[in-house]
Amino acid sequence: MKKLLLNLVILLSATFAFAAPPSHSDWDALLKKYVSSDGKVNYKGFKKDKAKLDAYCDLISKSAPETTWKKEDLMAFWINAYNAYTIKVIVDNYPVSSIQKLDGGKTWDIKRITINGVKFSLNDIENNVLRKNYKDARIHFAVNCGAKSCPTLLNKAFTAENLTVTLDSQAKKFINNAAFNTISAKEIKISKIFDWYGSDFGDLIVFINKYSDKKADKDAKINFTDYNWNLNE
Repeated sequence: MKKLLLNLVILLSATFAFAAPPSHSDWDALLKKYVSSDGKVNYKGFKKDKAKLDAYCDLISKSAPETTWKKEDLMAFWINAYNAYTIKVIVDNYPVSSIQKLDGGKTWDIKRITINGVKFSLNDIENNVLRKNYKDARIHFAVNCGAKSCPTLLNKAFTAENLTVTLDSQAKKFINNAAFNTISAKEIKISKIFDWYGSDFGDLIVFINKYSDKKADKDAKINFTDYNWNLNE
């Protein structure tokens, strides 16, 4: 009887066990090694370490995001997945001058990413997972599309523990970077990201002023800058 009960406990434990979020330590190590503090990516270095990059992407692929995970774990998982697979698609085709040279400029629509048996494109992860489920405009400063005009790729992995403070710091860093945005009281010249995803930011002046060191008037003129799609290396 005791043996039967023990077997039943083991069976029930296996049945109701949930997978823990994967470790992002290997991805963190790669980012620290091959991405500078200002977001310049050493794709040649990533290519030499491609086995480690592929191993991390394989870990992501085999993970099963659970509803039991904390929101912060889920967001960190999907942000890291987007960034790692963006690096991977560039490295797999490197040397290349721009990610737009790949797949006829439609590389974001290719369902080349398998996670827990489900096929995703980069656009699926950004729009149908991150934007749809979490409705947090700071996501746009966390995911990186591999272009010079993209918000800089962070040289460390996102985790549940660093997510909130890091999303804030990425937003502040991008908005105050004169290479991307110019802000004054009467006029702001800002990235096309704020145009493409305008609905995510709500009142744009209010959003900009939340993070900008220089404040714009509520009726400031808004212009959107051209986007540089050359590789962020």
